[in-house]
Amino acid sequence: MTTGPIPPAKVYAAIAAAMSDLAKEGIAKDRNNQQQGYKFRGIDDVYNALSPVLSRHNLCMLPRILTREVTERQTQKGNALFYVVVEAEFDLICSEDGSKHTIRTFGEAMDSADKATNKAMSAAYKYAAMQAFAIPTEGDNDADSTTHEVAPRPAEEPKQLVKVSREAEKQMRGEVDACATVAELKRLWNNPTFQAEVNKLHRTYREGIIELFNERIAFLSETPATIPSKRGEPPDFTKLEPNTIAEPA
Repeated sequence: MTTGPIPPAKVYAAIAAAMSDLAKEGIAKDRNNQQQGYKFRGIDDVYNALSPVLSRHNLCMLPRILTREVTERQTQKGNALFYVVVEAEFDLICSEDGSKHTIRTFGEAMDSADKATNKAMSAAYKYAAMQAFAIPTEGDNDADSTTHEVAPRPAEEPKQLVKVSREAEKQMRGEVDACATVAELKRLWNNPTFQAEVNKLHRTYREGIIELFNERIAFLSETPATIPSKRGEPPDFTKLEPNTIAEPA
């Protein structure tokens, strides 16, 4: 049996040769982003330039999508906008010896219809190729031919507030459940200290306490629940029958 040094993987020589060709030929930025006025390379430009080079050097570039995340956003005009992020791997395989090198990258895109995933996959391919073969870029980093104006997200409340609210809400629920009459509920609600604690709660827990008040009022007064017209509004004791509430002495 003959032994000897393992021949080097041919995939890296092929990548280097493709890189050399692309450095000479380049990929021109012939497209314009109408909204922000910068030039970019489209995915078709990358395919057209890359395909003959890969074929010439016996290279295949095969995609594999690992993850996909979709978030629904809004445009400034209130229309739906789908934001997609894909995590992808691309195997660069040399057909001469089967050796390969794998690239992992991400693609992001937004679209108001059903093209966001397609655009994200195209972006992942384009930038994997640009980085693997050192295709030069300049100016803006080529998001897409369309720029979406996204409405800002509402500020998220800190996680610590959620944790504190969860613990405070348990104690408040106990105080509400301990009220044996609607009059006691009204005194509790109007207590400045209790009100201050309610106002400190995370929005979700604050609304939960208000709903509990309404349910407890309905139970103790044997009247339909006084559910606020808008979620989060305080319970309206005045909607009950006059004799239902005994005013505090």
